[in-house]
Amino acid sequence: MDQRAGPFPSSLNGVTFPPRRQPTSALGDDYAWPSMSIIIFQHSPTQVGGAGRLATTLRDNGFKLDFRRADLHPTDPALGVPADLDNVHGVVILGGPQMVTDIENLPWLAAEAAFVKSAHEAALPVIGICLGAQLIAKALGGVVDWKDKPAMGMQPLSINPLGQTDVLFGGIQWQHPQFFSCSQEIKQLPTGATVLATAAGGASSSPTPIAAFRVGVRTVAFQYHPECDRPQLEALVASSAAGMAKAGLSSGDVMAQVDAHYSTYARVGDRLALNLVTYLFPLTLRKS
Repeated sequence: MDQRAGPFPSSLNGVTFPPRRQPTSALGDDYAWPSMSIIIFQHSPTQVGGAGRLATTLRDNGFKLDFRRADLHPTDPALGVPADLDNVHGVVILGGPQMVTDIENLPWLAAEAAFVKSAHEAALPVIGICLGAQLIAKALGGVVDWKDKPAMGMQPLSINPLGQTDVLFGGIQWQHPQFFSCSQEIKQLPTGATVLATAAGGASSSPTPIAAFRVGVRTVAFQYHPECDRPQLEALVASSAAGMAKAGLSSGDVMAQVDAHYSTYARVGDRLALNLVTYLFPLTLRKS
């Protein structure tokens, strides 16, 4: 008998074999894998403050997303800040109009900061964007305060040598345009954090010396907005009139910058989103 073909035989040459056991999970036949979710803290309407291309890339790669609005549900752990880290796969903290310097007057923001600190200490993936970057810094012992002049619109980002050798910036040109919309900034990094990128600013904006940083193995933060698609950028510009006025810019000025640089911005944003998904999140905990 050719044992390479057909099913495994029940007997051979008068010898009867026991039924062949099917492969099972090492955790047992009845083990149910937990429903792991990435918590996404959003602080403004989706058209302005959603996760954009980052959310799309996470979903396309099999991750379950759980969007939270702690600003709207300050005491509800089902819709705001979760009660614990059970079944939490990672955390993304998005931008918003709130100021980290107001954290003592915003209990829900303080709760977010505490949750972020717990996730970081548990070595879960943590990603911060704009307000989210500042909140990571504050939660881990850094200092956040007002910029000399708001950073608005497209600005040249420079990835430093440490960033150039970081896998999260793999395949991304070392100088490229990024979209900024911030009135506060990180003045002092948490202990152990490393700056990965800076922005020199310009006539309408003060420099941003801490434009991106990493702390620990899986916590990374971006002071700019790499996540936006074109409609989201348009909505963000429309909602940022006060900051643009302080920077001496009009919405037309900023949209002209978007028109000039969007193709490069979008390409870099897609690559960064893919790098974040690939290198920060464990493969074994995806839905598929």
